[in-house]
Amino acid sequence: MTVRVLLADDQTLIRAGFRALIDATEDLTVVGEAATGTEAVALTRSARPDVVLMDIRMPELDGLGATRQIAGDESLAGVRVVMLTTFEVDEYVLRALRAGASGFLGKGLQPRELCEAIRLVARGDALLSPKATRGLIARFLAQPDRTDSAVPELLEVLTEREREIVSLVASGLSNEEIAERLYLAQSTVKTHVKRAMAKLSARDRAQLVVIAYQTGLVAASG
Repeated sequence: MTVRVLLADDQTLIRAGFRALIDATEDLTVVGEAATGTEAVALTRSARPDVVLMDIRMPELDGLGATRQIAGDESLAGVRVVMLTTFEVDEYVLRALRAGASGFLGKGLQPRELCEAIRLVARGDALLSPKATRGLIARFLAQPDRTDSAVPELLEVLTEREREIVSLVASGLSNEEIAERLYLAQSTVKTHVKRAMAKLSARDRAQLVVIAYQTGLVAASG
């Protein structure tokens, strides 16, 4: 199956570079380019990509606002948004995940890493850049002036096994790694993850990570 990708970045050269790389990969294809957040939302609705590579800073409507609109549109439930960041804008990462992004990537990553990340998020079975994402989430949730309040009651809908698996997801482990650690079949782990996502109304694994820290299931360490 070919993964359909939409590029949203206000820099023409960056879009051209990503397009050349993606279109040169057999199982990936670019279905549209947007220079603003407003264009990104409109093109997502018309082109129906599997994955949107979304820059955070864009004119008219920034990447956060565009992601929020895409994630909030039920007709686009199958679309996954990946935020592009230079890591100088770390403070936006947690907000991006809360807005509905499935993860984030640094613009300096290697071509092979970009293609594999697109495939992973399209499958919905792995969190992008888990260690970096986890570290940033932990750092910002640990800030004393943050406005979020932990709501451990949210976890009461989960079984003990589901809580255990969600905590491992938040630690950056893949389904395969969780299965090995808990001596379970990968299919069993996948089922538990899907049930936890449904119970917690989490869009994907990235949202599970945020919830795990917000509820105190996983301790934040700066």
